[in-house]
Amino acid sequence: MTAAAFAYRIDGALVAPPAFYRVACDPRRSVVVEACAGAGKTWMLVSRILRALLDGAAPQEILAITFTRKAAGEMRERLQDWLHEFALCDDAQREQALVDRGCTRQEAGVLVPRLAALYGELLSGGRLVEIRTFHGWFSQLLRAAPLALLQPLGLQSEVDLLEDRSDLQPHYWRRFLSAVSGDAALREDFAALVHDRGRHVAQQWLEAALDQRVEIERADAAGVLETSVPSAAALWPQFDGLTHPADWLAQPDIRMSLSAVAAALGAAGGKKSRDAGSALEQALAGIEADPSAAFGAAWQALFTKTGELRKQTDAPGLNDVADVLRRIAEAAAQQAAHLAHARMVRLARVLLTSYRELKRDRGLADMADLEACAEHLLADAELAGWVQERLDARVRHLLIDEFQDTSPLQWRTLDAWLSGYAGAGGGGSGQRPLSVFIVGDPKQSIYRFRRADPRVFAQARDFVVAALDGAHLACDHTRRNAPRVLAVLNAVFDRAQDGGQFDDFRPHTTDVSEPPGAVLLLPAVPRPEKGGPAVAAGGWRDSLTTPRTEPEEVLRRVEAEQVAAGIAGLLGEGLAPGDIQVLCRKRAPLALVAQALRERGIPHATPEKRELMGAPEVRDLVALLDALASPSHDLSFAQALKSPVFGASDDDLVVLAQAARTERLAWSEVLLRGAGAGSTALDRARALWPGWMAAAAALPPHDLLDRIVAEGEVRERYAAVVPPAGRSLALAAIDALLAQSLLLDGARHATPYNFVRALRRRRVLLPPQSAADAVQLLTIHGAKGLEARAVFVIDTMPEAPKAETATLLIDWPADAAYPHCCAFVASESRCPPSLRALMSAEQEGRAREELNALYVAMTRARERLAFSATAPFRAAPGQNAWQRLAEAGADVVPPVGDAGGAAGPAGSVESPVVLLALPRVHLVAERADPSAADADGEAAQLGRAVHRVLEWLPVAGALDGAAAAAATEFALPADAAPRVAALARAVLGSAACARFFDREALHWSGNEVAIAWHGAALRIDRLVALHTPAGPEWWVLDYKLQHAPQAIEAYREQLAGYREAVQSLQPGDRVRAAFITAAGEVIEL
Repeated sequence: MTAAAFAYRIDGALVAPPAFYRVACDPRRSVVVEACAGAGKTWMLVSRILRALLDGAAPQEILAITFTRKAAGEMRERLQDWLHEFALCDDAQREQALVDRGCTRQEAGVLVPRLAALYGELLSGGRLVEIRTFHGWFSQLLRAAPLALLQPLGLQSEVDLLEDRSDLQPHYWRRFLSAVSGDAALREDFAALVHDRGRHVAQQWLEAALDQRVEIERADAAGVLETSVPSAAALWPQFDGLTHPADWLAQPDIRMSLSAVAAALGAAGGKKSRDAGSALEQALAGIEADPSAAFGAAWQALFTKTGELRKQTDAPGLNDVADVLRRIAEAAAQQAAHLAHARMVRLARVLLTSYRELKRDRGLADMADLEACAEHLLADAELAGWVQERLDARVRHLLIDEFQDTSPLQWRTLDAWLSGYAGAGGGGSGQRPLSVFIVGDPKQSIYRFRRADPRVFAQARDFVVAALDGAHLACDHTRRNAPRVLAVLNAVFDRAQDGGQFDDFRPHTTDVSEPPGAVLLLPAVPRPEKGGPAVAAGGWRDSLTTPRTEPEEVLRRVEAEQVAAGIAGLLGEGLAPGDIQVLCRKRAPLALVAQALRERGIPHATPEKRELMGAPEVRDLVALLDALASPSHDLSFAQALKSPVFGASDDDLVVLAQAARTERLAWSEVLLRGAGAGSTALDRARALWPGWMAAAAALPPHDLLDRIVAEGEVRERYAAVVPPAGRSLALAAIDALLAQSLLLDGARHATPYNFVRALRRRRVLLPPQSAADAVQLLTIHGAKGLEARAVFVIDTMPEAPKAETATLLIDWPADAAYPHCCAFVASESRCPPSLRALMSAEQEGRAREELNALYVAMTRARERLAFSATAPFRAAPGQNAWQRLAEAGADVVPPVGDAGGAAGPAGSVESPVVLLALPRVHLVAERADPSAADADGEAAQLGRAVHRVLEWLPVAGALDGAAAAAATEFALPADAAPRVAALARAVLGSAACARFFDREALHWSGNEVAIAWHGAALRIDRLVALHTPAGPEWWVLDYKLQHAPQAIEAYREQLAGYREAVQSLQPGDRVRAAFITAAGEVIEL
């Protein structure tokens, strides 16, 4: 009998693999499959879909549900690939595929022709199998819900899904604070909260309430929210009627006991005892005036800061008094927690109401709203029958993947639907009973922060077996892990189970025989002993160029370099970079590994979502947009110049800074006036910047970015300077920014200014980037469902986590309709007595999830598994992962030597950078009168160029350069620059115009001033306010190259409108208007 024979079970009984798959893939049977990592859970689910289609189910009658869009996409892709493959292969291959999926040879022979034709049938039918995420399905139910159900929930049938509430935060906080300020009791609650916890912690606690609003609202509706933290009197009747538990000290018998102990201690020979007796007597004297202060003094007299009884001469009755003080301390802690909880309940109700009303006003719904709507829809006594009948008529096969990640609320929604099939019935429609397939692995449940509860898996299993006459299948046979990897895995979790830390683990078996595999422990990086030599501080550090080196980072960097050396060694043995994963519980250590790999030239990628603004290329381009939108923003302009788009040096920036300080102008202005002439980078910026400024005033963000990327050769320049290992990510980030200019908020940001502010305000995520030829750097959560030939797990000796503060403690049994406890806890390290049992259960749940994460990490490795660690400063309680593997027999290897920096085989040469681009198409529009059009166009562009030079106001020596830049910007002929300069010089040198350009004479000035007036957008060439004895005198100036612009009625009306608009904005000031001609004349209107 093979090892696999002991790895398959049906309803607890061992079975052969064919018998297992016969039940698992039978589309007419309801089953729950508990399958280990690498057992082929998705293979089984998609096989079941295939069998259902062969059994006559229409594609739209099959509903498969998973948790992520990525997983849903992989299911669709696998189904399509199989159907395509079976359409092209021969009959023998089709028959074997059906046998592998649970058919007998005879059944397979009958189904072979249908399997061959199935792909064509689905293509011609045009309908697809419904493969959705949970929230996608809930959204579908919401759209079908009647208004009578949605209105009490504050929802509408057509809503926008809110995936990130950060944009709404200022708005719901404004509503919340307004509501609080209008209610004296709430003001007192909020003031006390901020006084006790601080403003930051208060906000953090209230935001935690929003994170857990489903639990809070359910508990509140059930009447258990307020009582989740009972008062001291509710737990201990002796404190009933007391203002504070410390008032119990005033009881005559307790007071007498305290007095006797104080006297005995005072009469003792030791100084510590006499001091304690004296302090106790002083505490007794203050009981009447301030019992709380008296209790504090008595406690301090007898107890240490850690709560231990002080070492002192024993006194008669001391232990009894100490017990009384301990009981008061417990009661005081409970009462304080009760009052804080009650205060938070009142404030949280207001915050949740503010958030709910804001979403309703804006037509938004978040994930929790979708879940609540779906549950109400399927559980409502009046509507459930109608909804279930519609579902029954449409869905005959329900399949759910990764069920261990289901929350109690999601299960309640499913349970409300599936309960209609309990027994032999066919649901609301009376048709053939629904076929249910649930697959998952409670050992891989690592999403408690998303409300996932592995206990729900057991609830669903029992329901399917009892109510749907289903079968419970278990598979502990993997097709992934090498024997050595599996041997250590079995040893680790057998030991954990024997120690009561893990349950329901059965030894795994494997199909893999070669290679045997390896499990290695890299030496843990030792931590210097306290008081030992610290990291050398070195000499003076230039903080602008040299980052601060923290001792902790030095240690972590050693670990990262050790991992990078190990990876380099594997590459030298012939593994490809894409064959290797580096996993960690948190993202921060992965950044150090990325740096170590980068230094060795080893390609690496982080195929998880990351923040858009975290990409340096994006920050550079956003700074460039910011400088165009706000020309006086020198810091953004400096960043744009320093970026690869221009490549300015520090010396270039110093030149600009000095010129800007001398002329009291923005950096962009002094650049355009000719500062830094002769610098390649600054000359390039001077040639491109005017055109981009003009585009920024007229184009939406996407078109502007598209022009900048093309004209500035942005992709080419970044590809040239970014190391090969990060080149694809850099280019993807640039493309993602372009995409976001069309996607962010539906592209409603019409100006670069608003787009930049939205990007900096929002947490926009980059889509995961797949790089199959790079080492994959992943969190353990991100690696779920993936595998690699070699896996490094880092940071496996974690520091002890800090106790959570300003949080909630929730007890929601998997079979309950609402939480049985939902308590606000100020600090988990000072948990009130009534919640300690629940806190202990919560900590056990976290510890179990840590072991689940270890299981997930270990089972990613096909052949080689290596763990690395840095000795912690303060170790977490219990065994860490490194220690568990050491006890399980993993091989501890000597320090990894330097395997060199080459990422590939010796002698490999970096390939040239090739960027794909669409060919440029030059379209020439047909014109009726080319000569006239050219003349008119050139004259108009000449006028715009002169306007631009006057807008820049260059100094005398830089006027010719500014004229050349303006001529280039407006595509004038090469000989046009002198004409532009001559026209601008006539205006700037005119005595009549001098007052309008003299900074000393101006109270205010602006060029291209935009004004909204009667629904129209006006743009004034130049608007100035002159200093006069009577106050500011405003002049609206309109540049016209014509000799007598005042003779043209349209010009007069336009300028009069500008004057009227300014007068409306400055009603108390004098406003005048004038034309400025090409000859420098000032013609007042």
